[in-house]
This record gives sequence, C-alpha cells and structure tokens, in this order.
Amino acid sequence: MKSLFSLVIITALLGLGGCSHDLLDKAPVDRITDEAVWSDPALVQTFVNSKYRDLGFGFNWNGDELLWASASDESLFSHDYGMWAINKSEITPSNLAILGSGPTEYNGNMNPWSKNYRYIRDANQFFDRIGTVPMDSAQRRQLTGEMTFLRAFRYFDLVRNYGGVPLLTQRFTLGDDYTQVKRASLSESIGFVVSEADKAAALLPATYTGADVGRATKGAALALKARMLLYAASPLYAGTNDITRWQTAAQAARAVMELNVYQLYPSYQQLFLTPNNSEVIFNRQASQQGDSFQNLERWNGPNGYGGWGGNVPTQNLVDDYETMDGLSITAAGSGYDSQNPYANRDPRLAATILYNGASYRGRAVETFRPGGLDSPDGPESFNTSPTGYYLRKFMNETRDFGSASGSQAPWIYFRLGEIMLNYAEAQNEAVGPDASVYSALNQLRARVSMPPLRAGLTQAQMRERIRRERQIELAFEEHRYYDVRRWKIAPTTENLPIRRASITKDGLGKLRYEYPSVQERRFSDRNYFLPIPLKETQANPALVQNPGY
Repeated sequence: MKSLFSLVIITALLGLGGCSHDLLDKAPVDRITDEAVWSDPALVQTFVNSKYRDLGFGFNWNGDELLWASASDESLFSHDYGMWAINKSEITPSNLAILGSGPTEYNGNMNPWSKNYRYIRDANQFFDRIGTVPMDSAQRRQLTGEMTFLRAFRYFDLVRNYGGVPLLTQRFTLGDDYTQVKRASLSESIGFVVSEADKAAALLPATYTGADVGRATKGAALALKARMLLYAASPLYAGTNDITRWQTAAQAARAVMELNVYQLYPSYQQLFLTPNNSEVIFNRQASQQGDSFQNLERWNGPNGYGGWGGNVPTQNLVDDYETMDGLSITAAGSGYDSQNPYANRDPRLAATILYNGASYRGRAVETFRPGGLDSPDGPESFNTSPTGYYLRKFMNETRDFGSASGSQAPWIYFRLGEIMLNYAEAQNEAVGPDASVYSALNQLRARVSMPPLRAGLTQAQMRERIRRERQIELAFEEHRYYDVRRWKIAPTTENLPIRRASITKDGLGKLRYEYPSVQERRFSDRNYFLPIPLKETQANPALVQNPGY
C-alpha cells in the first residue's frame, strides 16, 4: 500500500531545505506518492525538514496553550483542559485527560505514546528507503545523522514518560502482525537511546552556516546522550547508587562542554527570546517552521493587559528563589520580609515571574485587592491568575497581545546551561563537590549577579544546592516534572498543596500579604511513569501496562 504525504505540509516546509522544485509537476495537486518522494533528493530533504516541524514543542501542549510546567509544582494551569487530572493523580489508561486528545496536526505534544510512535514510524520509513535515493553521499550522511538524532530524541521522550518501551527500528505496514511486540527493558531502552545518539554524533557536523543553522548537530546528539545518561544514573532509573553510572554521565556532559562551540548567553532573560544564540545547542524557531498561530503573551499574560492568565507560577516556586546574599528565605540573616517579599531576590525571579509591583508594559502589575487591575477586580476576572503570579519567561514585551502573527520565541530543547547543571550533578555524585562542580554552578550564578556558593559544602549539601539551582535556572523548561521523579522526591514535592499570594490593600494603601493554599495536589507511586493508553494494550496483548494502572 502506497504512503501519501500531504502537499500542504510539504509546500510549507520546502523553504527550510532550500528546495525550489515545482511539486505540481511531481504528483496530483493534493498528494505525492512514495515513489515520487524517494526518487527525488529534494523531496527527501523536505521529508526530513518535516520531521523538525513534527517535533513537539513546549509552548503548545496538545495543540493548546498548556505548558508541561503546569503538571509540576512550578505552575498551575488556570483553565484546566484536563491538566488537573494529572495534578490530582486521576489519569488512567482509559482516561488520559489532557493527554488523550487527538491532534489535527503534529503541533502540540499530545499523548507521548501515540505521537512518538507515529513519528518513529515515519523515521523508520526514511531508514528503509534512504539507501536507494539517488543523492550525493555527503547529503545522505547528513540526513541520516539528522534522522538518527531525531528518532533517538523521540525514544528518549518515551523512556522518560513510560520507562522501558518497544524498540521498533523497522516500519510496520498494513497487514503486518504487531501483536507480539514487547517492551524492551529499561536498561535496553536507555542503551538504545545512547547508542543512537553516538551514531548521530559521528555523522553530524559541529556547526552549520546560512539556512542550515538550526538543524541537529554533533552537540545536539551528545547533549541528548548526556541527558539520557544523567537519567540512567538517577535513583528512579538506577535503583541503587551506582558510581560508575554517574561517572559516565559526567563524562558525557563534559564532552558537550569540551566541544567549545557554546557559551553562556550574557542575558538570562533575552536568552529565551533570541534564536540560535551562543548558548543554544538545539532549538525550534516558530517563525522559520510554519507553526500555526500561537500567542504566548496573550495566553499567559495578566488579565489587566488583555491576557488569559493561563500557566501561572506558584508560591511554592517563588519561595525557592534565594535572596541576593545567596541564602534561602528561611535562613537566618537572609533579610527576607514576607510583607515585602520580592525585594533583594535572585534576579531570575524577576526575569521569570510577574508579581505584584513588577514593572511590565509601561505600568506596575497589580494583583492586590480591592481594585488591582490584574486581580479578580480587573477586566475578565475569569482570566485572573489563581496564584497571584503571571509568567514572564519567554514573553516578548514588545509584541501586541492581539498580534495576528503570534509569538516567535524559540523553544529550546538543549542549552549549555542545562548541560553544565547535568555535569555538576553527575560529577558531585561521582566524586563529590570538586572544583569543577563549583565552577559550573558559579558561572551560572555569576551571569545573574548571584554570589558564588560557599566553600566547604559536603556532597549532600551540594546535592541540595544543585537541585535548587536546577529548579531556578531551568524553570518552565520541562525539567522539573522529570527531575522530581528521577530523584524520587515527587512524593514530597508533588503532594504539597499549591499556594498563592493573597494581597490586600487597606484604605491607607498599605499591602498585607498572606500565602494560603489554592489547589491540592496528589502523587502516588504509579505516577512516576504515565499509563500506556488502553487502546494500545487492547490491540497488543504482549504490551504490559505500567504498575499501578
């Protein structure tokens, strides 16, 4: 049976590969056949381009304005859409809530099982056919490297969400029997991702120029390997504290840093608004890949400005930002004042979160009551943040909330800052807090004018500092949900109620801050991994469901 590719998708993506073929000469006006694609190097290039577009991105979960951060203690999604079922541990194989909706295109992340295997099927088709395509060997090598990386990234996403998964490397076609396909072990699945990342790294260049900038590189493949190995060494995956696993993870992260291709971007806030900057290892650029309409600023902005207050930061997260002295707000001598809570705090707080009094778009944010423009007393009270905070990270303050062109912020899959944190964590677990661990962390802190960590920390103390540094540095970048699980601290962090800032203004203009709960959260052991959709286990009796579901 012939596979058919939508002309709409292909024509939208021709620009990325620099192809100028007239597709109307290749096939009927609405479809292109397998034979046409795999006999034309330009169309094969376009097929690979489409796999970049198919790669899910964190601004648009499930084709809507959800951020995966709202599945963790970083954030609360105001409008539900099924996210609360995850927050309250209510999803099941037959009730996947927000993860169960079917997409109209490869746009949001959707259900990680189906969207990844759909993608892997397409990647396997590429590997089945690429050897027969009449093309230059250098182009074949590069495209093979790109697809090897992209398929490995998809398998990584499966492993972090489900554990061991079926490792399919050949494309199933109509009539094939897949009912005996079994899940590989967790160790085998991790090993596959690492091996494929190594293969991709050997095929890919370190950098690109011109229109090819943004494609997968050697650094992207090595970054994927480093992240997978960090997970593999962590308590959830390793089971025991295996020092050799941590050593291997540290070496993998060091290999990325030693490429000497990436540098920390000077501005933390602008880092997330500047595509392909010096820190970015691999990112997605909405403006170059034909994304459908999205408007981050409107989706997440304060209601007083016309925003919808969607993914809103929690008081739980705000409390973990240190003071400028490098102290926890609960530490003696920190100077923290619960009635003036945002003064003298880590600058990443102001770069990530909009709070009462923050300067934004020409005025101060007002979440106090009564009368605050960004409180329930402001316009469209149904779009008010339930936590008293709004998201600032990723938001372009010069973009009109109603702009028909939507947002253009790049979604960063890998960046040097994360790799440095990966290295620090693995190296600390392998040998303790040596000078290289301090160096990695202090460089990140220096960028935002935070003081260096104090000397003489024990391994356990450094572990806690690294975990907090990850929470702050990587906030809203889809790490927290997985970090608390791989560290096996989710039974603590994810069972705490979500708290908010409740601010009351008296007749004299004085503000009073209180921090009550706004949403209960629940986590059980089964929530370390997601359930495999019921329809998948029904279709394949050999597919064993995750424990607890």
